[in-house]
Amino acid sequence: MFVPGKRIAVGLTFFMIALFVLFFDSCRRDAEIIPAVAPDDVTFKIPPGFPAPVYNFENNPVTVDGFKLGRRLFYEGRLASDNSISCGFCHQQVNAFANSGHQFSHGVGGLFGTRNAPPVFNLAWNYTFMWDGGINHIENQPLGPIANPVEMNESLANVIAKLNADLSYKDQFKAAFGDDSVTTQRLCRALAQFMGIMISAESKYDQYMRGDAAFTTQESNGLALFRTKCASCHTEPLFSDRSYHNNGLPVDPTINDRGRMMITNDAADSLKFKTPSLRNCAVTYPYMHDGRFMTLSECLNHYAGGVVISPTLDPLLAAGIPLTTQEKSDLLAFLATLTDQKFLTDTRFREQ
Repeated sequence: MFVPGKRIAVGLTFFMIALFVLFFDSCRRDAEIIPAVAPDDVTFKIPPGFPAPVYNFENNPVTVDGFKLGRRLFYEGRLASDNSISCGFCHQQVNAFANSGHQFSHGVGGLFGTRNAPPVFNLAWNYTFMWDGGINHIENQPLGPIANPVEMNESLANVIAKLNADLSYKDQFKAAFGDDSVTTQRLCRALAQFMGIMISAESKYDQYMRGDAAFTTQESNGLALFRTKCASCHTEPLFSDRSYHNNGLPVDPTINDRGRMMITNDAADSLKFKTPSLRNCAVTYPYMHDGRFMTLSECLNHYAGGVVISPTLDPLLAAGIPLTTQEKSDLLAFLATLTDQKFLTDTRFREQ
C-alpha cells in the first residue's frame, strides 16, 4: 500500500543521513589534508650538505604562533592598497611559489611589473633578494613589493592600520610576540619565520646524494654535464652561487632593464642579474629575469647559440656553452630530478 507521508519521511531520513556522511567525510578529509602545526614542524633544520645559513633566527626564533601568523600574512590581500593582492597571489605553491605562465609580476589595478616573480624557497641562505639584489635582509624583503606601485602599492602605515583594526590579528600578534602590538618589524619577522621554514631539499637529486635513490643513465650523464658546464654559476647544493652575472641575453628595448647596475650605479654591473636557483626549475617557468623563455629547452638553446657579446658578459660565456642534442636531453633529464614534490605539496605552506 502506498503511503505518501511515510515515503516522504523515509526519503528525508536518507537525505539527512547522506548530508551527515558528506559533512563528516569532508571534515575528515580536511583534517587529513591540513593537519595542525606542531613545534617540530617549524624547527629550522639545515639539510644534509647545505652550507650554514645567512639568516639564523637568533633574534627571531621560529614558533608555531609566529609561523602561523606569517603564513596568514603571506596570503593576506590587505597588504595591498585595494585589498586584493597578497604575496601568495604571485607566489603559488604548485609552482614552488613562483607564478607559472605569467611573464611579469602583476599587481593592483591589473598593472604589470617588468620582472618575473621568482620562486620562494631556501631564503635563509640568501645574502640578497630580488633579481638585482636591491634588498639585503629577509626581514626587509616584504617591504619592496608592499610599496611597489605596480605590485601592492600600499604604505606600511595603512597596512598596520588595517591589521590593527582586526581583533583576530591582534590576538595572533599577542600569541606570537607576547603582546598585541602590531608593528612593521613584527609583521616582517612573522613573514621571515614563515618564509624561512620554506625549505626545499627533498628532490630525487637530494635522495640520490644521500644514497636513497638511484639515477637513470641519462640522469647520471646529465649530472656529469651539469657539473662540467653549468655548476660554476649554479653551484650545488643551492644551485646558485648567489651572485650576479650577465648571461648574454639581448636587451629588451621596451624594458631596458640594466639589472644590478640600477642598485650600485656601477657600469660594471650593467645587465647583471642574480643567479636563480635551479631547484624546482621544471615548475617555475617562465625563465630569466624578464620571463622571456617558457621552456627549459629555450634556456639551453640560448646558452648553446644565443649569447650576445657585451662588455659585461660573464667571461665563461664568451663562446657560449656548446651542447649537442643528446647533451641537452641529458641535462633536461637531470634538471627534472631537482623537483621537490614534497615541498610542492607540503600542507604547512598552504593557505589556511
